[in-house]
Amino acid sequence: MRPKTQYPTGLKLILICLFVLLLLFLVLRSSFSSSQLQNSSLISAIYPSNIIASSSSPSSENSQEQSQSSTATTSNDCPPAETLVPTCTKISPSLANAIVHYATLNITPQQTFKEISVSLRVLEKKSPCNFLVFGLGHDSLMWTALNHGGRTVFLEEDKSWIEQVQRQLPNLESYHVTYDTKVTQADEMMEVGMREDCKVVGDPRFSKCGLALKGFPSEVYDIEWDLIMVDAPTGWHDEAPGRMTAIYTAGLMARNRESGETDVFVHDVDRDVEDKFSKTFLCEGYLREQEGRIRHFTIPSHRARLGRPFCP
Repeated sequence: MRPKTQYPTGLKLILICLFVLLLLFLVLRSSFSSSQLQNSSLISAIYPSNIIASSSSPSSENSQEQSQSSTATTSNDCPPAETLVPTCTKISPSLANAIVHYATLNITPQQTFKEISVSLRVLEKKSPCNFLVFGLGHDSLMWTALNHGGRTVFLEEDKSWIEQVQRQLPNLESYHVTYDTKVTQADEMMEVGMREDCKVVGDPRFSKCGLALKGFPSEVYDIEWDLIMVDAPTGWHDEAPGRMTAIYTAGLMARNRESGETDVFVHDVDRDVEDKFSKTFLCEGYLREQEGRIRHFTIPSHRARLGRPFCP
């Protein structure tokens, strides 16, 4: 029988050290695996699962291609809901058309920025609404865009001008109307307006007042207008129709609505006719604001309160 091998003391120490190192390695490996699992759980909690999948699975080329395709589609449309980027929205077609139209137009609208701002403040409160405009001009698309979702109607005396505008802007709603007056008749027509027949509130089509316009399309009379802009007919020379009847009729339609009030705007009040007729038939008591050449009147319904005087 062979005797047991006797290990030197130094060799025993080396074996003990190796065992301790092995034990330490196993403990550290266990701790590292636990920490990695916790980190993975934390990442899953912070980031959506689809993002983790796309970043941690490089082995599948198809998955990467699908992820890239999805990202490209998202960037061209709207950002995904899980990101913090605000959702994208489209501007209205009427506003888009207006931006392009005025960006390429070399003609400045007749009203100034401050004058337009008077009507804009009212439209911001009332639109979408019913907006009647006497006159078809370079600012017509602007009024339609500012009243997006509402109905904006234009009344124009020049038939050839309507055809020209409609070729460029076919979506504008406009009607041809005629006037049988002249600026030189303004004083005579002011006397007519002072008669009692012109103080009676009613449908202009059935009014006995000589200032009431009766030749508009029937729907112009049937609609209750929230805003009326008087910027026509032509009134800058003696043979022009003048705005005497337009101003009176605008005031009559405002008074004849069943309830509520109508905001009436008159442009070019630096001229004698617009100045006198607006103060007389829209009433200084209803005047709310004047900016440059435009006046803003707010006229309440006279049918809602019987006995209300023509002017306050």
